[in-house]
Amino acid sequence: MAAVSATLIALTKANDHILCSQGLYGCTFGLLELMREKYNIQSDYSLMESEDILRKQIKDNTSLIYVETPINPTMKIIDLEMVARVAEEFNIPVVVDNTFSSPYLQRPIDLGCDIVLHSATKYIGGHGDVVAGLLVGKEDFISEVAMTTQKDIGGILSPFDAWLLLRGLKTLPIRMDRHSQNAERVVEQLKQHPKIKSVHYPFDQNNPDYEVAKKQMKLGAGVIAFEIEGGKKEAQAFLNRLSFIKLAVSLGDAESIIQHPATMTHAVVPEESRLNMGITDSLIRMSCGLEAWEDIWNDLNQALDQM
Repeated sequence: MAAVSATLIALTKANDHILCSQGLYGCTFGLLELMREKYNIQSDYSLMESEDILRKQIKDNTSLIYVETPINPTMKIIDLEMVARVAEEFNIPVVVDNTFSSPYLQRPIDLGCDIVLHSATKYIGGHGDVVAGLLVGKEDFISEVAMTTQKDIGGILSPFDAWLLLRGLKTLPIRMDRHSQNAERVVEQLKQHPKIKSVHYPFDQNNPDYEVAKKQMKLGAGVIAFEIEGGKKEAQAFLNRLSFIKLAVSLGDAESIIQHPATMTHAVVPEESRLNMGITDSLIRMSCGLEAWEDIWNDLNQALDQM
């Protein structure tokens, strides 16, 4: 969030407007609401399905377009090249939260975007032992942020945490390959289980965003979202029956992690906004770890069979 806040504060002033993807990390949503209340910086949320839709939603005071793709936690995919084309017409920057892909699987700057954010706590660190954020962009912008917004807010990474990120980068490609392979296998099993209503994964061929995902991502990464039969009570009972998969709000660790967005990562989001984002009470988000995929699936399967 130090990286997110440094970026948003650097690119905005009072009375500006931010156009965002329909669905954001819960704390990013909370920060945008704070900026609305304190500084009258308005934010709108868009499905970003076409160039025409985007053009109509950009205002005279729009200072940036903020995109997550895949979107947390629904795994919706946004066409980054399309967004970048429209933004260039209006001379406004595109900021991409690339956490769910990592720089190994998706490179937004190569697709025409301007600024990239990562929760480096996740795939870049990779071991669940560091809390960090990264901001990537052109040298003049990064220097400006470093000398003003970042320094004044105080979001400065410690040397040891920086070392942990460098350690994580050494194994990033091989880890991302394994995360993705495990996720693809678990997705195929989930799709066949009678207690599962829907599965959301970028590289599922039945995903309506599959072609866009294939165009801009190397693999689908390790995060899966799925909806179970029932509501909040059934979702929480399912999670409590798991024994191998850890119940926690992070992702990208070596071990598999699972959570209930409506009451955990996105609990801060008002119900109406949360449902507009596609975050229902039956939605589960899981980060597939590096374990044997059969162990991940066996734990899910036994918990589903008890429902």
